[in-house]
Parts: sequence; C-alpha cells; structure tokens
Amino acid sequence: MIETVTFARTTYAPAPQRFEAGTPHIVGVLGLHAAIDYVEAIGLDAIHAHEATLTEAARDVMRRFNSLRVLGPKDATGILSFAMDGVHPHDIGTILDEAGINIRAGHHCAQPLMQALGVPATARVSFGVYNSLDDVARLEKALHTVVRIFQ
Repeated sequence: MIETVTFARTTYAPAPQRFEAGTPHIVGVLGLHAAIDYVEAIGLDAIHAHEATLTEAARDVMRRFNSLRVLGPKDATGILSFAMDGVHPHDIGTILDEAGINIRAGHHCAQPLMQALGVPATARVSFGVYNSLDDVARLEKALHTVVRIFQ
C-alpha cells in the first residue's frame, strides 16, 4: 500500500496496490473454489430440479393448513414465504427452531411489501441441495405444533 513512511512524508504505491491493504482473503478464495467445484459436480440443473421438488412438496404441505397463506410467486423455487393467521412469524420461527428447523422470520428489509401484503412480517423457509423430503415432513410436523399451541 505504501512505498515509504518517514516522519516527514509518506509515499504511496501505484494503483491498484495502494488500495489493497493487508493480506488477501486467501481462505475465502479457497472456500469459494471448493463451493464452485461442489456445485459443478452436482450440476445446476440437478440442483434446480431438487429444490423445485422440495418447494412443491412444501407447498402441498402448506395447503393443508387453513390458517396458512403462502405469499409470493407460484413458480418460486427454493424459497417460500408464508404467514399464519393469529401467529407472529417470530413465534413460528421459535417453535420451528425447537424442532431443529431454521427459518427466517421478520420483515426481510421489505417493510413496504409487508404493508402491501397486510402482514407485520413473514416466515420464510428455504431449501438447498442439502435438504431432503424428510426435512419437508419435519416442517409439516412442526407446523402442526404451531397450530396446536396457538389454537
């Protein structure tokens, strides 16, 4: 970043070196490389198909709950936002967390959208290549627990 430093003056290295202080994020680069290799080994089409299967299975589960409303596009893959009548999404998140299911709950930095949807916040479940239909079954069981507690 610098060429010389004295009490009288400092001279800087030419660009771009002057803007690259410290050690490069080598571990991050290696991690990204491993992630790219992992995704390429599976294949983007296979990952999309897997996530689409899980998303549709979760939609089927959520249709069984009269008090649950899925929000967002019908063709979304890998992610579902939802609201449950009479239950705050943070409560849903807490109950699902106790069942070992991690979701995101809140306004997701989209408060104008929440206002337009008429909800204070949403619960959001997402799926990846590492999830399975067993996870969707666990989600269904945990949602039944939410209904039982807030009935």
